Amino acid sequence: MTVNTSIAARILRVNHGGEHGAIFIYSTQIAVARWRAPDLIPFLKEALDHEQAHKARFRSLMPAREAKPCRLMWIWAGGGALLGLVTGLLGREAILACTEAVERTVHGHLTDQCRWARGRDPELLHAISQVQAEEEAHIAYAVNTRLGHGQAWLASLIGGVTEGLIWVSTRGDSRRLAGELAHLA
Repeated sequence: MTVNTSIAARILRVNHGGEHGAIFIYSTQIAVARWRAPDLIPFLKEALDHEQAHKARFRSLMPAREAKPCRLMWIWAGGGALLGLVTGLLGREAILACTEAVERTVHGHLTDQCRWARGRDPELLHAISQVQAEEEAHIAYAVNTRLGHGQAWLASLIGGVTEGLIWVSTRGDSRRLAGELAHLA
């Protein structure tokens, strides 16, 4: 296995796991939003469709790069469902703060990954770039649709929790990978 394959495999493992978690966030928020924020349901359903497609896309790229799904997918599922439930119960602004915080955190990781993949793995770069564009649209929707900005504390907390889930599910590899990507870019 080459260094490129190893890094690509690690990128795919964390991205696939993250999309799994996002599916649980949006699925749970949809269930609760029917009661707390029905106006967000069309957006949440569209975002859920995106996340499902992203997960499938990353999964399809795994075999050629000798990648396997994260062994701790239950952490992504449980963390996503809990985050979706809590923010859903807190209501509309919390749902949007969650979307913004999670997607901004992911956006940072995707930017590093694109920098690394440029010139090394065009197919992976294309996939990550497409996912990143849709994630940016989620951020824009959340920012432009929020009625206020009183959820900054929640967004900060969610961003930290998201980083923590990434770190735990990769057993610290996400931090090492970020360092390697910065060094190799």
